[in-house]
Amino acid sequence: MPWTARFRRAGAAAALAAVAALAPIASAASRPPKLDYTMTTLPNGLNVVLLEDHSTPIVHVQVWYHVGSKNERPGRTGFAHLFEHMMFKGSKNVEPEGHPSYISSVGGQSNAFTNEDATVFWETLPSQYLPLALWLEADRMATLRIEQKTFETEREVVKEERRMRVENQPYGRLQELIYDQAFTVHPYKHPVVGSMKDLEAASVDDVRDFFHTYYVPNNATAVLVGDFETKDALSLVNQYLGRVAKSEKPVPRDIPREPPQTKEKRVTLQEEWPLPAVVVAHHITFDGNPDSYPLHIASKILSDGQSSRIYRKLVYETGIALAAFGGGNIIEDPNLFFAVAIVQPGHTTDEAARALIAELDRLRNEPVSATELQQAKNQFARDYILGRESAKDKAEVLGHAVVIHNDIKTADGEFDIFQNMSPADVQRVARTYFTPENRIVITIVPKGSAQ
Repeated sequence: MPWTARFRRAGAAAALAAVAALAPIASAASRPPKLDYTMTTLPNGLNVVLLEDHSTPIVHVQVWYHVGSKNERPGRTGFAHLFEHMMFKGSKNVEPEGHPSYISSVGGQSNAFTNEDATVFWETLPSQYLPLALWLEADRMATLRIEQKTFETEREVVKEERRMRVENQPYGRLQELIYDQAFTVHPYKHPVVGSMKDLEAASVDDVRDFFHTYYVPNNATAVLVGDFETKDALSLVNQYLGRVAKSEKPVPRDIPREPPQTKEKRVTLQEEWPLPAVVVAHHITFDGNPDSYPLHIASKILSDGQSSRIYRKLVYETGIALAAFGGGNIIEDPNLFFAVAIVQPGHTTDEAARALIAELDRLRNEPVSATELQQAKNQFARDYILGRESAKDKAEVLGHAVVIHNDIKTADGEFDIFQNMSPADVQRVARTYFTPENRIVITIVPKGSAQ
């Protein structure tokens, strides 16, 4: 939600109240069909997930590498994101940018994304070209070119991306500031894009070592969804990706654990921002932990959209904030729930902090209503169903279950968990995590501000 969005409070709050008063509690959503997948592991350690979908004559391929920014060591941040770029810069048999060129020449699309926990490369193309996609993925997994000139060029591209998305955007550094203050040793402390200093200090030998450590079949999962016969598709995966040699060394998983926070932390920072911002954050558990599911519901109730509690209270009802947003960042390792208020002129950062804390305390002290809970469940059901519309969506659900949860059954199992959630479940996790001693309050004021 853009921080600059402005809404007329007069009339908006009344309309919301009228809708809430008139709308009946919607019944539980119907469960969507389960995904009829097949999963196996090849001798070289590659996980393979296959899901036939004959609705359209296309196939979608994803290759998940279980490496993200949390696998980077101090002083060498940004490598996982850098490899999102480097993996398109040629291999033994493919010229730089040849990979997307081959895919687009047959009417397909390809791209990639990187986050804290994984790097994912994907292609969508006509189903008869599945061998092409698998050959391209195998070639760059086995024989990626990592040359000094290409490395220096892509490093500059990543630095420019950081300038555009982070440094030259109002409030662009907000998430960096939150995570730098909230974490002490866990690498979630640093951003996925990395720091300018670390990118500048990196050498091509560092990059080659990172590639040979993490971009190996025994650290990868291939997910295929589309118009194929499972037996034939598995044979092709074996023919191409199955021939890539596994790493002789185990993939390192020595991620430092963040120590528990034992007392409230408050800090004030200065940035070149037009208006002050206040953040209230709490450490929470990891994706797949039983507590993570009520936390997802709590996140929707507190901060999902303009009808959420935090937005209604701070923007519509009190006018303390020009914008208010947040949510639970529930990923592979324990992370954060944070709520942000961009403070409206005429109000103070202390008012915003008290208002945010009051909404979190309210969730701890009062059970949510049946109407609110059902609305959150319906929002989850909406997201769940819309997140399975395409072959790409289905592949992402399956890849996430295998790589992040280490349990493919969660791809189908979570729907019922959410639909069976109770008000007591939501209140329990609020009481567990939204405590004063687990709280971080960050006040960020414009440089030169009297505040």
